Amino acid sequence: MEANARRSQGFVGCDGVRIENGNFKVHVANNQLKTASPYIRRDFYKITLFKGISRLHYADTGILIDRPALVFSNPLVPYSWEPISDHWNGYYCQFTEEFMNIHERNHLSFQDSPLFKIGGNPVCFLSEEQFANVETLFGKMIAEEATDYVHKYEVIKNYVNLIIHEALRMQPATPVSRPTSAAVRITMSFMELLEKQFPVIAPSQALELKTAGDYAKNLAIHVNHLNHAVRDVTGKATTVHIRERIIAEAKLLLRNTDWSIADIAYALGFDYPAYFNNFFKKQTGMTPRSAKLVTTGSI
Repeated sequence: MEANARRSQGFVGCDGVRIENGNFKVHVANNQLKTASPYIRRDFYKITLFKGISRLHYADTGILIDRPALVFSNPLVPYSWEPISDHWNGYYCQFTEEFMNIHERNHLSFQDSPLFKIGGNPVCFLSEEQFANVETLFGKMIAEEATDYVHKYEVIKNYVNLIIHEALRMQPATPVSRPTSAAVRITMSFMELLEKQFPVIAPSQALELKTAGDYAKNLAIHVNHLNHAVRDVTGKATTVHIRERIIAEAKLLLRNTDWSIADIAYALGFDYPAYFNNFFKKQTGMTPRSAKLVTTGSI
């Protein structure tokens, strides 16, 4: 109900721009980002054409973008842009699955695409010639959206698909087995449930779901069924996704809050701070205290 209400009113982009038709918007984005954007999930897919120097924080990975690139953002994955250079230019378009008619005919969900797939690489680096070709397509989208043509969004869909196919041409052609639609649905439900537990906004807010079994119970399926579906779709075990997401949240809390390590441990579902210390050190190679000192610049 809430999602439908958002769509009927239009959705809001990362720069606070309301998408008036509820499904699509395209922008020129020259030097608009002065500080890091918030590390959150968005309600839409996004394709960004970028030239400059920036760091993309996508899931728990930091990717330096120091040459022309296309970036594909998935609404289930939190991300943030951190500008490094003062001068950059580019474009971005935002759209929903409804806009692209993903569920019509035999279309696959974007979650199946190597460009948007959870756990995949969202960045496609471009040559100057490739950048110019994609820039032309963005220019055509902007020009088309400004017209009064009644079928203009059908034309724009074609331009979006052309950009996607230009990027797919650059991907290595590796044969992959396509997961079943049931496996995709289960995985998307799991990933959405996982993300709904975050961000942790108060020390008193403890994670309710901690294990693969907890998620399977909530989704009303057997844990083996969940594990098989998630591994089939993402290539990673359910527990790996849970572990990586907790570590990503722990790093954010250590960097951005003044909470004690004990508070962070309890909020992330650990019964004792020592358990959290051991978990964090095993995954990152450093203790939470060391990580907090590094991120606050105290050493």
